[in-house]
Amino acid sequence: MMRKVKISNLEIGNGTPKIMGILNVSPESFYKESISTGKKIISERALQMEKEGADIIDIGGMSTAPYLDTVISVEKEVERIRNSVKAVKDVCRIPVSVDTPRADVAKVSAELGVDIINDVTGLKYDERMKEIVFSTGLPVIIGAYGRKSITYRSGDIFETIEILQESLDLAHKKGISDNKIIIDPLIGFFRSTGNNPFFTKIAHDSWYERDLEIISGLKSLSKIKPICISVSRKSFIGKLFNLTESERLIPSIITQIICALNGASIIRTHDVKETKIGLELLQKITKDREPNPGTT
Repeated sequence: MMRKVKISNLEIGNGTPKIMGILNVSPESFYKESISTGKKIISERALQMEKEGADIIDIGGMSTAPYLDTVISVEKEVERIRNSVKAVKDVCRIPVSVDTPRADVAKVSAELGVDIINDVTGLKYDERMKEIVFSTGLPVIIGAYGRKSITYRSGDIFETIEILQESLDLAHKKGISDNKIIIDPLIGFFRSTGNNPFFTKIAHDSWYERDLEIISGLKSLSKIKPICISVSRKSFIGKLFNLTESERLIPSIITQIICALNGASIIRTHDVKETKIGLELLQKITKDREPNPGTT
């Protein structure tokens, strides 16, 4: 039976998927309409997401989109996180996550009172990350991030499970409890080439086929740990339908509903209001209904 994970007082892996609102404070981020900079704008955007139905806010101080050259200094990322975490926590009551592959940023985030660390590199990019996660006692989202010495065949569901298991083994060896771990199969991060260190190398260019396979096979992953998944405005949608980021809302919402049906516990999204409506409608349609009196 899959163990549930608590993020502050929020239980993950129980009932309707929770919504994680994406708050990008990095001007380098791929979806320019999602970027918030300056304390006032960050506070306003965070409060808006909470009112729209977000259960968690995930703050990103450095974009890790594989096809972009987005690496900034640790000092710059720490500065952005310091400013934005305070701005969010001043106005919001829901849990706060920080999206970072760097131990120093995670440590500062914990000191600022965040509730979970989101590491797309599955504790592998920064050797000290697993120690920081363990010492803080915070839950962690572990991304499927392959070894740099390997070119994977396709990153299919079986390779993704193997990659995630490596990170789970690292976590267990360090003493991170099972009930502190959520997994993310990382849609969009498996590529034949990339412009930063945060992608997993696969042998062919049809990376979008991998993403489709993972989404369709999500139930296999949900048997391992609660799943956080982010398909929002992602490049596989653009590749398949030749759509810009601004044009990807409808296919994003449809894909998120499919992810919910396939076992996702957290939907990480740029579009909180629309995602909330979609998930509520799904619940109304699929919930067990009592038969009408007198019917046979």
